[in-house]
Amino acid sequence: MQSREMALFIQDAVLLPNGRLEFRVALASELSLVASVLKGEYGLAMAALKSNSNLPCYRSVTECEIIDFHQLEDNSLSIVLEGKQRLKVLSAAKQRNGVWIARTLPCANWLHEPIAGEFEIISAALEQFYQVNPDLYDLYSHVHLEDATWVSQRWLEVLPMYNRDKLRLVEQPNCHKTMDFVLQLLKSHVDV
Repeated sequence: MQSREMALFIQDAVLLPNGRLEFRVALASELSLVASVLKGEYGLAMAALKSNSNLPCYRSVTECEIIDFHQLEDNSLSIVLEGKQRLKVLSAAKQRNGVWIARTLPCANWLHEPIAGEFEIISAALEQFYQVNPDLYDLYSHVHLEDATWVSQRWLEVLPMYNRDKLRLVEQPNCHKTMDFVLQLLKSHVDV
């Protein structure tokens, strides 16, 4: 495996492969980062913010692409990112313009698996979540509610959990622990 330099877009959020999230870009360092990426100087990786650390983010990040952007009414920029490949940060340094550049290695993405049995409730609950949150649903041209990996990764992106807890699940070899976690969470909510 060969390491690659990536510009880090650091936010208090988690983006995983095949996921899409929209972000407001207003800081000068964020605009510099977007410009560097669009010029082809660096690849882009979405990183979850981590405080009280030598690195500004967790080591598990996701390579992503800017798939859409537009100017907001306040003249700031809105970008839509799509996750592609899981990566591990080996080292990172902050440039003078405030952009963090990381040396990264690719990690295996979770393999696609069909949802079956009692886990179908997780897919149905995500579909309901998207009905209540159409802005998130509208980011996708296709949803894959039949795919356990896709569904569990979307849950990790939207659940109100600490990033460290989300990333403990992300670092598992497959989606099974996440599926179990979300199923137990949904069952406990129904039992209340």
